[in-house]
Amino acid sequence: MKLGALAMRSVIGGLFVGHGTQKLFGWFGGPGLEGVSGMMENLEMRPARRHALLAGAAETAGGALLVLGAATPVATAMLTGVMTTAIRKVHFARGVWNTGGGYEYNAVLIAALTALAEHGPGPLSVDRDRMHGPLWALASLGGGVAGSYLASAPPFNAPPEPPEPAEPEARTGRFERVEEPVATT
Repeated sequence: MKLGALAMRSVIGGLFVGHGTQKLFGWFGGPGLEGVSGMMENLEMRPARRHALLAGAAETAGGALLVLGAATPVATAMLTGVMTTAIRKVHFARGVWNTGGGYEYNAVLIAALTALAEHGPGPLSVDRDRMHGPLWALASLGGGVAGSYLASAPPFNAPPEPPEPAEPEARTGRFERVEEPVATT
C-alpha cells in the first residue's frame, strides 16, 4: 500500500490544509478568523477567537504533517480532535447522514485517520513507517477525542460573559434625601 497511503495522506491532508486556511485566512472562499469566531461563539466555544485560531491551526498543521507523513499519530490526533468537536457541536443532533447535515463525513475521516495511524504513512514519507501500529492508532483516536472534550470544558472553554448591568433607576427611600422643588411666589 505504498501508493495507497500516499494518496490517502495527500488527499485528506491537503483538504485539511485548505479547510484550515479557510478558517485562518479566508482563503478558498472561507470565512476567515472573524467568521469562524462568530461560529465558535454560536457553538458556545469561548473565547471564540482563540477556539477559531486553534481549530484553523490544528487543521492546517495537522494536514501539512499528514501530507508529509511526519509525526503521523500526532497529525491524526489533531485532526481527529477537530472532527470530533464538529460531530459533538454541530452534526450529531442532525443524525448520521450528511444529506441532513449529519456526521457521516466526519466519521469517515476519523476512521481513515485512525487507519493511517495504524498502517503508518508508508515508505514515501518523512516517518518512513515509524510510529505506527494498533497502539499508535488507539492513542491517536483517544487523544483526539479527549482533546475535543478538553477544549470544550473549563478552564479551556470560558463561560459566557455576564450581561452588563442596567443603569440603576433613581430610588427614593427612607435613607435617601429627596429634593423637593422650592416654590417661588
